[in-house]
This record gives sequence, structure tokens and C-alpha cells, in this order.
Amino acid sequence: MRAFEYASPTTKEQAVGLLGASWGQAEVLAGGTDLLSLMKDDVVHPRRVVNIKQIKEMNGVAPGPKGLRIGALTTLGELADNVNVVKDYPALAEAINDAASPQIRNMATLGGNICQRPRCWYFRGGFGLLPKSEAGKDLVTNGENRYHAILGNDGPAKFVSPSSIAPVLIAYGAVLRLVGPQGTREQSLEHFYVIPKSENQREHDLKSNEILAEVILPPTRNLRVAHYELRQKEAFDWPLAVVAVALNMNGSELFGSRLVLGYVAPIPWRAGDGETALNRAARAHGSITEEAAKAAAEGALQTATPLSHNAYKVQLAKVAVKRVIMKAASGSAA
Repeated sequence: MRAFEYASPTTKEQAVGLLGASWGQAEVLAGGTDLLSLMKDDVVHPRRVVNIKQIKEMNGVAPGPKGLRIGALTTLGELADNVNVVKDYPALAEAINDAASPQIRNMATLGGNICQRPRCWYFRGGFGLLPKSEAGKDLVTNGENRYHAILGNDGPAKFVSPSSIAPVLIAYGAVLRLVGPQGTREQSLEHFYVIPKSENQREHDLKSNEILAEVILPPTRNLRVAHYELRQKEAFDWPLAVVAVALNMNGSELFGSRLVLGYVAPIPWRAGDGETALNRAARAHGSITEEAAKAAAEGALQTATPLSHNAYKVQLAKVAVKRVIMKAASGSAA
């Protein structure tokens, strides 16, 4: 690991002042479960590490007028066990318990999970975010890409967004509060993720001198929310596909939906075509049926473009979409 400066501010304003005007100058340290690995592998090598764990106001979970306020430093373990989360956002608690081992959940923070870097082995191996050969040829398209993107991969980015809880947060309508030199700004989590077009662009709408301070979950009201993921192993493993859905229902009648796929695109993928197909089929059948869920699955994946070794993910994602919709419709989560 390369030498670096270390700072431990106690306020958000102090932390922002210690960050750099461009990426690479400084990195934020929260739980450390991602950053320290990247630094040890020399994938990132900041000149300064800013430890934000001493900023007390960035901890904790509390109901508020706009919904549930969650400090970005709240650990995944604390969040999964929180009484308000278990009661009002059970699909989030379920997703967190699927997301990592107990040891990691007790260290990793919500903000760190949202902002973590891709798990793509080219990136982690030091080949860059958009890996190319010395001749400038894309390494992923015809390389080892069995776990890479099948949606949103028409540009140079072929990795998959690594957070398995971001889809369910987006389904709930999560809003982020970001703090920078100009003060606080709010950003929907759905639009926080971006697909980079160049090597020096990050995967998040987060400036190098900003920090993610807290997450707001709006009241659920008539939403039925469910989470579903497919993995190779029953024990902790990186998912092959993750799907979350929020159904706005009154009895058996569907008024709208949010369908979000994870681990299939460089961003958590809002499947608008799947939502349209589900809403149309549910109206035609008078309720959410297996046929309606299957129509949603076909719609959600109709623009999928598999790479040379990951076509299997298309069918896996369709299965996950169908199952999560039926799970939510049955009231298994809320």
C-alpha cells in the first residue's frame, strides 16, 4: 500500500474541506470494506484518506416528516435489525441480510454500499474501469465476461453495478442527501448512478469533494415491495441477478409499479418496458397473474444484448422478475 495522509474530521464541513477538487486526490473512508481492498491492490492510490467515522450526525435511523432518515454511516447490520426498517421496509431488511456475511454487515456502511466500486475482475485487476488492451481493443466484449452486463452495455462500460441493495432502495423511492462546498443537495438514488463513457468518469453522480450524508426512504403507503436474487451458492456469494419491485395496489388492482434489476447492467436498471407490460397485463386480467408477471419479465429483458459468455443471464433475470412480482403481489413483503 502506498503512503498517504490521514485525516479524521468530526463535522461534514470539515470532511468536505479535506477532499480534493478532482478524483484521485482524496478518498472517503467509512467502513473500509471496499476502499482498503482497492488500496491494497493498488487499484486506487489516494494522496489523502479522509476518515468520516467520527462524524456522529451521520449515524442512526429515525422517522421524520419525509419518511425514514438513515445516516450514511449506519452499518448494514444496524439497518437490518432496526425496528422501523423491519416493520415498514421489510424488503430492505431481507435484501441486506442477503447482501453479505454477518461480519461484513457489521462493518460495511449504507453509504459505502451505495458508493462501492465495481467488482469486475478487470477493474480489480488493475486494467481500468473500461479495460482496453495496449492496442486499444476492448478486453471484455470477447473476453471472460460471464458475470458482466446484458443491459446498458452498448458503450464501453460492461461491468455490473455492485450494490445488491440499491435496487430495493430505488423501488422504495430512496432519496440521497449529498454535502459539498456549496451546501446540501438532494438526488434520487435512481439517478445517482451513471454509465461512464470515459476512464476518468465515476459510476456515481458524486463530485470528488462531496460526501453522501444520509438516505431518506419515503413512506410506503399502498406499496407492496419485494426483493429477489439468484446466486450460485446458498451461502454468501455475489448474485447473478437481483430484482426489486414496488407495486402500488389497492386490493387486487394495480395502479403503477417500479421494477429495478441489479447485476445485469452498469447501473441499477429501471425496467420501464417491464413496468408497462405489467401494468397493461394486470389491467387486462383484472389482477396480477402469472401471465402478467411473465409479460413483465419478457418486457424487462427485451432489449438485452448478451456478450459472448453471459447469455444465460437473460433467462435468469426473467425468472427473477416473474418470481419477485408474484412475491410482492402475494403480500410476502411490503
